Amino acid sequence: MRRALAVEQDWDRGLKAGSVTLAHDKRHLRRQLLVDDAGGEFLLDLVHATHLHEGDGLALDDGKFVEVRAAAEDVLDIAGRDAAHTAKLAWHLGNRHLAVQVLDDGRLRIAYDHVIEAMLNGLGAKVFRANESFAPEHGAYHAH
Repeated sequence: MRRALAVEQDWDRGLKAGSVTLAHDKRHLRRQLLVDDAGGEFLLDLVHATHLHEGDGLALDDGKFVEVRAAAEDVLDIAGRDAAHTAKLAWHLGNRHLAVQVLDDGRLRIAYDHVIEAMLNGLGAKVFRANESFAPEHGAYHAH
């Protein structure tokens, strides 16, 4: 059985031997049997629990890599009326310790939650339910 022993952010894409698609809450791993997108099994066997990110390469014991892909998930994309309103919405999400992704266009993305959706609508946010990858910001003390 193939074994993945390390996670690399900068790896040779020419050595790609496949990909594995995982939801956000399934990307924090140390040791687990995984199935790649082609149906092949491999053992992820890391020294420490690690959060895997879109594009990471899992270094296999044969010198090749399996690329990590973020699965499409049920999410809410959130926009405020302006930057100040969006900042206030972000504060309310952070106050509830929710994982938040800041999108390139300034919108916020969270995992779908009907209670939070109602709260955001009550705060005047524009809220859109979507099926997209979810990669929330790291905590302030996160090293990888």
